[in-house]
Amino acid sequence: MAYMRPAILLFALAMAAAPQKPEEPQPRVVTPGAACGQPPADAIVLFDGKDLSHWVTAGGQPARCTVADGVMTCRTGSGDIYSKETFRSAQIHLEFSPSRMSDQHGQARGNSGVYLQGRYEIQILDSYQNPTYAVGSCGALYGQAAPLVNASRPPGEWQTYDIVFHGPQCDAAGNLVRHGSVTVLHNGVLVQDHVEIKNTLRGCAADHIGEPGPLMLQDHNYKGAPVTLMRFRNIWFRPIPD
Repeated sequence: MAYMRPAILLFALAMAAAPQKPEEPQPRVVTPGAACGQPPADAIVLFDGKDLSHWVTAGGQPARCTVADGVMTCRTGSGDIYSKETFRSAQIHLEFSPSRMSDQHGQARGNSGVYLQGRYEIQILDSYQNPTYAVGSCGALYGQAAPLVNASRPPGEWQTYDIVFHGPQCDAAGNLVRHGSVTVLHNGVLVQDHVEIKNTLRGCAADHIGEPGPLMLQDHNYKGAPVTLMRFRNIWFRPIPD
């Protein structure tokens, strides 16, 4: 038997004598996706490449984006679209590909956004060799927190967001008791690290903060906006207990 220091020996003996607790609940089994980025068994799939049945416009009408070859394409003027399914806190995955717009610069190049609960924007932008203000670049919590790094791929290539979002909470009296927070990996690179979301809205009651909300994909449309084709695929989320 190999020599063991007394302290290590005592620790090993204590661990061996520690009572086992087989009655403790085991972690719930979730079958992961068949490939990286594919939805696990308990995910709510919002777009699987087949149709837009999970998406509507702000007025509740069918989404006006198009679907072909497993890809959703949203053109300027099609309008923001909202998931029918809502969440408080969630793990979110989506893949996007800004169109190549070499004649545009800054915020005019490949601009969209994914809104958590329809309220808090994680910016989508072609930030590949395209400087703009930091809190408006790809991977930013728009207007609040710049990404830690620029992990953008060239336009036309597929990119991923993996987001962990904890929604804000309100008490029974309508007071905000916990701000929301967000962690974002852009193309597998950490760009937002458990960042607190500053509440820029009016309050719990006025804006229904703390209540479930949808995922929203933005149509960055304004007077004189360039025509933008934004492609999406493989969009899903997993609710996280508050």
